[in-house]
Amino acid sequence: MSQTSPEAIFALTALSPLDGRYARSTAALRPLLSEAGFMRCRVQVEISWLIALSEAGLPELGPFSADARARLVALWETFTDADALSIKAIEAVTNHDVKAVEYWIKEKTQDLPELVAAAEFIHFACTSEDINNTAHGLMFSKARDTVLLPELRALRAQLVELAHRHARVPMLSRTHGQSATPTTLGKEMANVAARLSGALERIADVAVLAKMNGAVGNFNAHLAGYPEIDWQALSRQVVEDKLHLVFNPYTIQIEPHDWMAELFDALARTNTILIDLNRDLWGYISLGYFRQRLKDGEIGSSTMPHKVNPIDFENSEGNLGMANALLRHLAEKLPISRWQRDLTDSTVLRNVGVAFGYTLVAILACARGLSKLEVNTERIAADLEDSWEVLAEPVQTVMRRHGVANPYEQLKALTRGKGISRQALQDFIRGLAIPAPEKERLLALTPATYIGLAAELAAQVR
Repeated sequence: MSQTSPEAIFALTALSPLDGRYARSTAALRPLLSEAGFMRCRVQVEISWLIALSEAGLPELGPFSADARARLVALWETFTDADALSIKAIEAVTNHDVKAVEYWIKEKTQDLPELVAAAEFIHFACTSEDINNTAHGLMFSKARDTVLLPELRALRAQLVELAHRHARVPMLSRTHGQSATPTTLGKEMANVAARLSGALERIADVAVLAKMNGAVGNFNAHLAGYPEIDWQALSRQVVEDKLHLVFNPYTIQIEPHDWMAELFDALARTNTILIDLNRDLWGYISLGYFRQRLKDGEIGSSTMPHKVNPIDFENSEGNLGMANALLRHLAEKLPISRWQRDLTDSTVLRNVGVAFGYTLVAILACARGLSKLEVNTERIAADLEDSWEVLAEPVQTVMRRHGVANPYEQLKALTRGKGISRQALQDFIRGLAIPAPEKERLLALTPATYIGLAAELAAQVR
């Protein structure tokens, strides 16, 4: 892209950074969640309904020929930006986006007499929401399954790889910001990978519901036209067999959007895990536990040449916050509709692409940051060597086992609120009235070897 190309100018003048600064990061979502993507899915739904009607035995509408079916299916399979612009031009006249799709389909099929004769069965007995809710189901499930989940799984795989590679790298823990029982670097990565495993399952398991049952969910117009047709069965067939969604038989004019709330909540909870990860990694970089691989020409600070800032994790954290603000509003608002219908959901649903976009930008930034990390084992080891007080825990635990009086209180007096040297701790151990083998075991212990099952747990995560 040249500096003066229309794409470059658009990126510089875009109101949203998702279509400007972050346009490359969000490119995979644009065909799915843009208005053009919405139009394409509406066309797919209208065509699927029309074909199903042609197969339902309506006296006035026989089965379509192979040529007619191919023409209809091609309308959505080969849908282009030019087609979207044509629909938009029709909408400028109708001032109704779904009706514009219906008229466009009629225009695109007016050269086939068979389809001209069937023209009034396009959008037959449908309310706009029959088309929109199924289109949204197609859009959001595709974005989830082909973009967000693959990227989240790739990020989780990075964490699993780090967990295995650094399973035995001992590291000082910090509870309440203070030195605490040692862990391993790999175990800390494994903790997040394990959390993400369950979170991703919850995202993937959300069933995408849809309805095609008319103006208030009762098939009123359908039965008025053809009382002999089993409309519930036909609608279920279209939703489940043709569109591969899950049929919801109980709705008002809109599908209640509870499944959307479930999906957005699950995604927001996953994003919260990533915020936690970003902040921890930011902290470890600040402590010097990680270095960041340098990129030629990159500048950390405009005035401090030595700095390599953790910008990827900061970028990820900020964009996750933006995503969650939208996701939580979507989850709280969308299941609420006044009586059988109001339009507050319509404008809000147009922002799902924004919420998914910020999520995607954040996932990619976090993954990019992870790929730059290099472990500073010397710095980690130095922190452990300066923290012999953390061995007060195993010493008092062994004292308890062997009946030594007031073990916690003795170690508290020795260690609390002050550092302690290796020599001081070992002198204390030598003076304990415990069996000699236990005493030798404690004397051999160091902060770097007091890691429990951390290494094994890190190696086991998959």
